Amino acid sequence: MPTLQRLAFLGLAWMSFGVGVVGAFLPLLPTTCFMLLAVWAASKGSPRFAAWIRQHPRFGPAITAWESERAIPRHAKRLAAAMLAVSMLVLALTVSLWWLKLALIAGLALVTAWVLSRPEPIVAR
Repeated sequence: MPTLQRLAFLGLAWMSFGVGVVGAFLPLLPTTCFMLLAVWAASKGSPRFAAWIRQHPRFGPAITAWESERAIPRHAKRLAAAMLAVSMLVLALTVSLWWLKLALIAGLALVTAWVLSRPEPIVAR
């Protein structure tokens, strides 16, 4: 892989990781999707960095559960559903065009249903 391309993937990985870390502390900013992007980009730019993210005590379990089982932990499902419900409420109260309001709320409801339909990780015994 050309050096410039590798550096671009590595830069994307670090930016995504940084946003994911910030998302761990800000309730409206997601963490896992940015960590998944970071692992994907790091896998192309720096496999060592990707392995480090997968082994991270805070972020690693959710990443490996998604990669191996396409599973989402129960606490993450609950948090995502709650944040999506808050978003739907805000849209219901602030968007004036009824068709746009309904379309956005329907889209978020579908996302909520998809998140809740994902399996939970199998706990190693």
